[in-house]
Amino acid sequence: MTTAPAKPVRTRFAPSPTGFLHLGGARTALYSWAYARHFGGTFVLRIEDTDLERSTPEAVQAIIEGMEWLGLSHDEGPFYQMQRMDRYREVVAQMLEAGTAYHCYSSPEEVEAMRERMREAGEKPRYDGTWRPEPGKTLPAIPADRKPVVRFKNPLDGEVSWDDFVKGTITIGNKELDDLVIARPDGTPTYNFCVAVDDWDMEISHVLRGDDHVNNTPRQINILRAIGAPLPLYGHLPMILGADGQKMSKRKDAVNVMDYPAQGYLPEAILNYLARLGWSHGDDEVFSMEQVCAWFDGTHLSNSAAQFNIEKLNWLNNHYIKQADNKRLAALAQPRMLAAGAVLEGEGAPSLPAVLALMKERVNTVNELADAAMLFFRAPQPDAALMTQHLTDAVKPALAQFAERCKTVEWTKEALAAMIKEVLAANTLKMPQMAMPLRLIVTGQLQTPAIDAVLQIFGRDVILTRLAKFL
Repeated sequence: MTTAPAKPVRTRFAPSPTGFLHLGGARTALYSWAYARHFGGTFVLRIEDTDLERSTPEAVQAIIEGMEWLGLSHDEGPFYQMQRMDRYREVVAQMLEAGTAYHCYSSPEEVEAMRERMREAGEKPRYDGTWRPEPGKTLPAIPADRKPVVRFKNPLDGEVSWDDFVKGTITIGNKELDDLVIARPDGTPTYNFCVAVDDWDMEISHVLRGDDHVNNTPRQINILRAIGAPLPLYGHLPMILGADGQKMSKRKDAVNVMDYPAQGYLPEAILNYLARLGWSHGDDEVFSMEQVCAWFDGTHLSNSAAQFNIEKLNWLNNHYIKQADNKRLAALAQPRMLAAGAVLEGEGAPSLPAVLALMKERVNTVNELADAAMLFFRAPQPDAALMTQHLTDAVKPALAQFAERCKTVEWTKEALAAMIKEVLAANTLKMPQMAMPLRLIVTGQLQTPAIDAVLQIFGRDVILTRLAKFL
């Protein structure tokens, strides 16, 4: 996988719309997208919606929204399997004519009885081939009023082997596979058959997917061979485990990608983190998607399960928040702040982007940033006991001098810092003695960023008004 493929690279992400876009699916999409981008290929989005009982339009929309939020743009699609029914029926008819598929009239109850007999005999339960046509074999009489399924005539002997570019060579004997149903009694095709036809028609060259699909791969390979289609290269990615080392579940883990913007994570942090959950580039931990596309050539994929670590994700999100444009952060933080009662505009309201620039060093999420920024957008209500403790008779003269000099000092962080030092020196005070009551008066809190930066953002008029209230 280190050299450029001989034929054009075409990858696909093919989720089933039975729920949200989960983290494992997003990682599969990311790797498939990055591999196509690396080789200048094509990334296809395909919606595998033949499970009519579980597929919903809401799930389709959730998947597309998740892909858009992550920025994983597709080049072709989305294609919907339910819109390709005529094509599937055409291929089924061709296979029946070629003898690579056959009608099976066994009822579901009869098939289950076959499997139960095999279980009792200590054999792998499977369809026993009752309706499989063979030279010299007499088939049973066709039952009246029973519509058949169509089964694929799987090879009886030999084995299926492929060089998996994540797991290495995988070999499965054909005796392990029974004759798969490829069309139901009402004519609707089944999952493995549709996937094989789609990969053929869409000229998919490389299939990256979760290793829960390993058992599907030999079935799809045999179908592709039967219809004379070229085989893609396969890579099966190990699952992502939760922090407890168990399979992630929506009951105890945030597995829905769209939970993350709601929790204040940036898409670049999620992408960076997912990229490292099963792939590496040396010791690099932080990288852009441009770098991922430049480096992702199908090598250095791990064949062992990755474990989700929220602390590492938070560290990355903090990194990207610090790098982010402050106006972008303001747009993300604003809805949460307005819901909390913040007055973001009007006389005396500081600049939200400037506030976020000051606060973003110490937060892990945009939600934390929005909550921290509320300090600047609500009237201070300092605790009376704290005011009594910190606003002492020794400090009041210094604060009065500070207030007087605020009227004329240049309103910059540097000038304010210099002025505070001069007032402290004139009154033989240390910084905490004046900074603590000043923080309480201005913000109502003892913990804030540097006091000179806080003063600058609030502005002269607001500071003078708040000082006058207490002095």
